[in-house]
Amino acid sequence: MDISVVIPLFNESESLPELCAWIMKVMQANHFSYEVILVDDGSTDGSWKFIEEKSLQNSCFKGIRFQRNYGKSAALNEGFKMSSGDVVITMDADLQDSPDEIPGLYKMILQDGFDMVSGWKKKRHDPIGKTIPSKFFNWFTKKVTKIKLHDFNCGLKAYRKNVVKSIEVYGEMHRYIPVIAKWSGFRKIGEKIVQHYPRKYGTSKFGVGRLLTGGLDLASIMFVGKYSKRPMHFFGTLGIIVFFIGFCIWIYLGIAKFFFQVYKMTDRPIFYLGLVSIFVGTQLFLTGFLAELLTRNASERNHYLVEKRSGF
Repeated sequence: MDISVVIPLFNESESLPELCAWIMKVMQANHFSYEVILVDDGSTDGSWKFIEEKSLQNSCFKGIRFQRNYGKSAALNEGFKMSSGDVVITMDADLQDSPDEIPGLYKMILQDGFDMVSGWKKKRHDPIGKTIPSKFFNWFTKKVTKIKLHDFNCGLKAYRKNVVKSIEVYGEMHRYIPVIAKWSGFRKIGEKIVQHYPRKYGTSKFGVGRLLTGGLDLASIMFVGKYSKRPMHFFGTLGIIVFFIGFCIWIYLGIAKFFFQVYKMTDRPIFYLGLVSIFVGTQLFLTGFLAELLTRNASERNHYLVEKRSGF
């Protein structure tokens, strides 16, 4: 199969008929073999009813339904599991992403050799309350991750099949799929300017609160990606540094006590800073040691992504 289109949705019954017809038109015009996986993230309108009817009318359309709203990341993760196309394309269900971009994204994956291509909504049709926070979010993520993308959160993306089968998306991690892919070893990540349309039906399901959760998720990804196999390198190093600071404080106080001044060491506030530093440093070191033991005894301690080819 050429293409799997994964579409997470929540209460998008008004836009689904037009979106599905648009996708079919593009696929037929380009003679693609395809499947469309519609993931209903606990909708309370008629979205699931439409998906059921559409799947009966056309076997290319498939549906997954959550009993309640779990979020976009969970919907994408389940859609990735079901997908079977050589190229997997994701898009939102609100008609702001254009299915006309599918052929171009498909070409960039198969012909240009990208592992992943992210859409860039260079000209956005969103209120300023979304565009300004989004610009800051993209700038910050680009600086931290060193991935040269303008729009990390664009719903329109394309992936080589082995990428989506090798990553797991959870929490609010859908914003950072390029980062997850990079940490998984897929480094050829491209970008394509895509058409962005004004929202035609309903209202946005995302609020300002995603900025805080987004920052926490980024920190989590960066830590897990870098230290999941070697936690002692992080906790042990930090513990040694903090312990050394506390130890130096105590050496200073000891020298000052016996050679320069007559006072009780416990009368000086810096004594307690040294005590806390030594205690915290020891705890961090032990945390790293225990985490290292758990990692080395985990069943997936030697789980690596390997691409095998014959003919050499």
